[in-house]
Amino acid sequence: MTLDPQKLDEFLGKVVGDAGAAMSAALVVVGDRLGLYRALTGSPATAAELAARTGTAPRYVQEWLDAQAAGGYVAYDPADGRYRLPPEQATALADESSPAFVPGLFQVTQAIWAAVERMSERFTTGAGLPWGEHHHCLFEGTERFFRSGYNGNLVASWLPALDGVVARLERGGKVADVGCGLGASTILMAQAFPRSRFYGFDSHAASIDMARQRAAAAGVSERVTFDVASASDFPGKDYDLVAHFDCLHDMEDPVGAARAARRALAADGTWMIVEPFASDRREENHNPVGRVFYSASTMICVPHSLSRRGPALGAQAGEARLRSIAEEGGFTRFRRATQTPFNFILEARP
Repeated sequence: MTLDPQKLDEFLGKVVGDAGAAMSAALVVVGDRLGLYRALTGSPATAAELAARTGTAPRYVQEWLDAQAAGGYVAYDPADGRYRLPPEQATALADESSPAFVPGLFQVTQAIWAAVERMSERFTTGAGLPWGEHHHCLFEGTERFFRSGYNGNLVASWLPALDGVVARLERGGKVADVGCGLGASTILMAQAFPRSRFYGFDSHAASIDMARQRAAAAGVSERVTFDVASASDFPGKDYDLVAHFDCLHDMEDPVGAARAARRALAADGTWMIVEPFASDRREENHNPVGRVFYSASTMICVPHSLSRRGPALGAQAGEARLRSIAEEGGFTRFRRATQTPFNFILEARP
């Protein structure tokens, strides 16, 4: 084997970058949890000043700030010794209503690290790991991360891309949000369409409890019902819209979920499937976005499906496989309605 020193140096440089990112990801969780980013927004500070604002220890805050500055997350002015959060970083790190808000993704990363011991064992046994047995930060982190994308796209572009759906919801429709998790997508739709009725279903009881609390806090609980139910056996019929947001690929029985959606829909209803963006050719997914999705899929999505003896589609299932699931489920029309760099939005009709 002939070694190319330049290529080795380039790879080691990549390793340093990756290791620094992996280590500093924990600091993003800390900064988010303690309000350090929010306290720095619009008001530069020294370590002592930021510590005073947040009730934290100055020595830790100093080290945290320098790590953040080294990664480009904050900016440092040596003239006055103060750190500031540029507006772009503030939008991504401190504004929970922003479509670009990302700290939830770092909570998901925390859950992935927490699962290392159990997943190392499962790599040798082939066993699965159910969603509900992960570290609790996974549930909140997933909801916070996906909610940012839903804030920016769900009402503004995804629903309008579906044939006739917005008009039906404006008049007063009936919607099932299957695999709803903590209910972010359900609540957003309920806020946008006050004449419609929404039903959220998830097999994870703790998530449903939190979804109910969040619906009450958002003032929509009179029109939103959350219940524990499986994707292949959720109650109700004659829904104008059945939606699966970023969850179909995790399921133990995606074809069964498709059949249940078909049974539950009104004759002219719509099945909306939001999935992580992926090409049908795996080599075309070997990019930074695919790296995130494949990594999460390895530690979260595939293990959950395998824990229920499912097909383990994975987070990069691709449109062709999803189309075949819809067809097996009894749908005759299928199209990609729209897409973002992170998702595609699929529409299936009876």
